[in-house]
Amino acid sequence: MDIKTVFYVGVILAAIILFFIVAKAFNLWLQSIFSNAKVSLMQIVLMRIRKVNPTVIVQNRITAKKAGIEVSADLLEAHYMAGGRVARVVTALISAHKAGIKLDFNRACAIDLAGRDVLDAVNTSVNPKVIDVPSGQMGRNSIDGIAGDGIQLKVKARVTVRTNIDRLVGGATEETIVARVGEGIVTTIGSAKSHMEVLENPDRISKTVLQRGLDAGTAFEILSIDIADIDVGENIGARLRTDRAEADKKVAQAEAERQRAMAVAREQEMRALVVENEAKIPLAMAEAFQKGNLGIMDFYRMKNIQADTSMRESLGGVKKKEQ
Repeated sequence: MDIKTVFYVGVILAAIILFFIVAKAFNLWLQSIFSNAKVSLMQIVLMRIRKVNPTVIVQNRITAKKAGIEVSADLLEAHYMAGGRVARVVTALISAHKAGIKLDFNRACAIDLAGRDVLDAVNTSVNPKVIDVPSGQMGRNSIDGIAGDGIQLKVKARVTVRTNIDRLVGGATEETIVARVGEGIVTTIGSAKSHMEVLENPDRISKTVLQRGLDAGTAFEILSIDIADIDVGENIGARLRTDRAEADKKVAQAEAERQRAMAVAREQEMRALVVENEAKIPLAMAEAFQKGNLGIMDFYRMKNIQADTSMRESLGGVKKKEQ
């Protein structure tokens, strides 16, 4: 096969490929023309070269145009190339437009690129959703607080919120709402003198928590806080007093043991002094004999007294035992 033949074959293949590309582009171009949302044929062809799906761009431009929203193909293509979800952005714009919510294309793109679901945000703004407190992610079944009388109360609440579009970018998520409401519930219960005050007026929790402005800095606006359930838990105050009494008892026992040990040590010390002094008696007597201060008859009288004393003690011990 000579060079000329190869050249012609290459030209024919290129023409065929170009025909299919142009044919698909031509079909999309006609759709845009008849839908009054014109996108140039060259622009559609260049989208394929830039690895942009022209079908997504053209169809979403047509959809937006039919809904009364003007969004250029260049803006849609730019958002597509930035990794955005073009279809959800356009659908969110249409939903916001129909609901009378102010949302322009740039803000919708920013919300989408920030990782938030802009369509879900618009839907939540139109149709508020309910958040359970505590949420399933907290790993607990209730928010527990202790009233002034020491009684524990277990509370479950439901928070109705709607999305605040203006604060969606950079605003805190649902987890912050749940944490703040939980904190408000614990604080309100703790400020009550008695658990009966809370049980008799559960709406006291709702009113107090709502007044704290817990949605500040979040992507939501709290519409209402409803107490779903309140259960009475343990008597924490009584348990703490019991634990304190037990601790005081152990401290007293330790102090008594210390005093007893000191008394035993003192007794042993005094006995040692007595034994030491008794050991000095023979020496003192010997010295008295030498100096003439003690005679032999005095010594015998002392011995007789000691013998009589020992006999009396012995007899007294026998009688005591018989009784």
